[in-house]
Amino acid sequence: MSAALPVIVAVTGASGAPYAVRLLEALLAAQRMVWLVISSHGWRLLEVESDIRDVSELREQLGSANWDNLVTVFDDADRGATPASGSALNAGMVICPCSMGTLAAISTGASRSLVERAADVALKERRRLILVPRETPLSAIHLENMLRVTRAGATVLPAAPGFYHRPSEITQLVDFVVARVLDHLGVDHQLGRRWNAGEDAEGD
Repeated sequence: MSAALPVIVAVTGASGAPYAVRLLEALLAAQRMVWLVISSHGWRLLEVESDIRDVSELREQLGSANWDNLVTVFDDADRGATPASGSALNAGMVICPCSMGTLAAISTGASRSLVERAADVALKERRRLILVPRETPLSAIHLENMLRVTRAGATVLPAAPGFYHRPSEITQLVDFVVARVLDHLGVDHQLGRRWNAGEDAEGD
């Protein structure tokens, strides 16, 4: 049943727009419905890091056919939109990237925006909530907030790519993180090579 339900994807202001775009590409390639919420700072991030200024440019980047069939966009200022209700069934939520401000708000149940409210709903309904922070170094406050949301049921999945697959391109580093997000969402994918201690470094 969960594969037929939409995945909520939120984009906030932490650096890491390529992760967000690649995650959306992978979800659409897997024919998964997406409820998309982008904060004002998320839009600024997409423009600065990926030259994507608005919904039409994001739609063009991801492909209009899949977009029109699978993506529903919600205004982050609309706290009464569909993802704000626990009765609106979905397959979970991922915030990628997740700013430390957003993480802090979720850790306290602030619910000041649709992104924050949808995350609060995911926690109370015991649904998947995956937060992808991209910040360094981490303060004690950041770490305490991560512990709070983890204890509440969220998965904190930092944008920290590995190197055992011998990446030679930035896209491979992006795919490493996105693959881990998809794994935790339960979405099949073919992004990258999984670790196998019996393989040589080059693979075969």
